Amino acid sequence: MREILRTNDAVLVSAIGALLDGAHIRHVVLDQNMSVLEGSLGILPRRLLVADEDEAAARRLLTEAGLGHELRPDGR
Repeated sequence: MREILRTNDAVLVSAIGALLDGAHIRHVVLDQNMSVLEGSLGILPRRLLVADEDEAAARRLLTEAGLGHELRPDGR
């Protein structure tokens, strides 16, 4: 699995998840429920991961959707 996004913006995570779902790119969001530990302050970012073999397609999709600036650098 490769991390392609890390953000505190729950709406952005949801929107990107919908784009990936629409393209049939499997993904997982980590740290969604960490708000219980942090007191719902939104300090801890959520991480969105895709399978290694889907990373290029996911990056291409999000770049074409105008969200390329939100992506983690390659290799991170």
